[in-house]
Amino acid sequence: MKIIYSLLGLLCFGLGVLGVILPILPTTPFLLAAAFCFARSSKRINDWFLSTKIYQNHLDSFVKERAMTLKTKASILGFASVMLMFPLIFSDSIIVKCIIMTLYVCKYSYFIFCIKTIKEA
Repeated sequence: MKIIYSLLGLLCFGLGVLGVILPILPTTPFLLAAAFCFARSSKRINDWFLSTKIYQNHLDSFVKERAMTLKTKASILGFASVMLMFPLIFSDSIIVKCIIMTLYVCKYSYFIFCIKTIKEA
């Protein structure tokens, strides 16, 4: 199982690095997934990941202080909102649309009221 977590962590890390370069790909969610996988794979890989500049720039403030830069918040909210927009538009079910609208409200409320906004370093 540790090998699977390591491979998933490397995949997520790679996608997170691509997200730094490509504006359409979000960085932070992939790096959070990589952190989760690396923490379950091995201490050595996790220590390496925690010492990378990518982790330091994008996740360290969130993990330590539950804070993000406005740019990071906007990129996460933007990507997630676009992804949720597809089922909202194309679904004929009122129940599905209500669930998605509830997700929107919860997501924005959490990011606005529970995650502190910090200035970029």
